[in-house]
Amino acid sequence: MSYGSGLMDVVQSSTTGTPTQFNDGSGTQVGTLCRAWVSFVGSTAAINASFNVSSITRAGTGAYTVNFTNVLSDTNYSTLGTCTGRGGSGSPTSNLSIGYGSASTSNANGTYSTSAVQIYVQSSTGSTTDAPTVSIAVFR
Repeated sequence: MSYGSGLMDVVQSSTTGTPTQFNDGSGTQVGTLCRAWVSFVGSTAAINASFNVSSITRAGTGAYTVNFTNVLSDTNYSTLGTCTGRGGSGSPTSNLSIGYGSASTSNANGTYSTSAVQIYVQSSTGSTTDAPTVSIAVFR
């Protein structure tokens, strides 16, 4: 088998429901593609852009559920997130919690499921707040 580069328009897994994976020369898996990502407006949960995210449910100030279009195979995925929010002095004023919330949220245990993940944005004082932009990426 020869290795090299190629141009293509579509890469597709040969098995339904199985993500495309990348292997090294010995056949060992070295990575997969991002399974879902979204950028949305915190105050309205309006989606700016997304992949494999059907909707954002806003449970209240700073509390959201990111709903996946296609469910994931299990809950053993990694979720990364960022949010905008700077104070007048330039210090961070917003922190993002994924899969769990604080005691000040309505659901302190949160949800980390195959169909959705809950996220919370908190101010530097610990209360939930709406960040101008929230971004999440899911890898499995």
